[in-house]
Amino acid sequence: MTGSWEESFKQIAEAGYDGVEAGLPGPQDQQRFMDLLEQYQLKFIAQIYTHGNHSVSFEEQLLRAKHFSPVKIVSHSAQDCMPFRDQLRFFGRAVMLEAELGVQVAHETHRGRAMFTPWNTARLLQHFPQLKLTADFSHWCAVCESLLENQVYNVKLAISRSVHIHARVGYAQGPQVPHPAAPEYQQELLTHTRWWREIYQHRSKEGAECLSVTTEFGPPNYLHTLPFSNEPVANLWEVCDWMRQFIAAEIARESFNE
Repeated sequence: MTGSWEESFKQIAEAGYDGVEAGLPGPQDQQRFMDLLEQYQLKFIAQIYTHGNHSVSFEEQLLRAKHFSPVKIVSHSAQDCMPFRDQLRFFGRAVMLEAELGVQVAHETHRGRAMFTPWNTARLLQHFPQLKLTADFSHWCAVCESLLENQVYNVKLAISRSVHIHARVGYAQGPQVPHPAAPEYQQELLTHTRWWREIYQHRSKEGAECLSVTTEFGPPNYLHTLPFSNEPVANLWEVCDWMRQFIAAEIARESFNE
């Protein structure tokens, strides 16, 4: 979002969102950020991004994020090119820290990270029953260049561990369609909706009080742009808010419970 935090928080609250998902503000802005959360009665989902020594980076950011009392923490964890034995060490330490600190961490299925494919994610989930996910399957569509038709088992395993959704729609050639309402992407929208519905059903059966969803469409160049002018082909706020209304309508029709 562009503009000041004050403007953004006001716009988010007035649109009917329950919270914000964002990276951690700098130390000098921490109190201002927390004051705005309180002013607008918005919950907070913190994003962290591991780098360098990924285990040390994860622990440092986890400890800092805990000070904000987030409802959960979304982590871009480890790296796609990291040897699997190092991934095992990283996630073994991660689940131990999560238990010690009493915070819920949802590792995102994101390109460039350890969980960049359905099959590598499945291997990690099989090793660690405690691991939980942020389901952003749009990335897997791009990596696998498909709607994951041949990854049914791995996707179902991921669904069973997902506690948070990034409701972006991907397609075979990229992680974000220009607009999810466009009829040419109807199949992609229906496929992602089916996955989200299954997550909702699974969490309901587990007795979860809620399922958090962020309508996370990215800015340019995630959002397609026109050549030469670099003008976005759609309005980002409208795209995200269309998805918010779509999901609210799906739940209102109880289709998520079918």
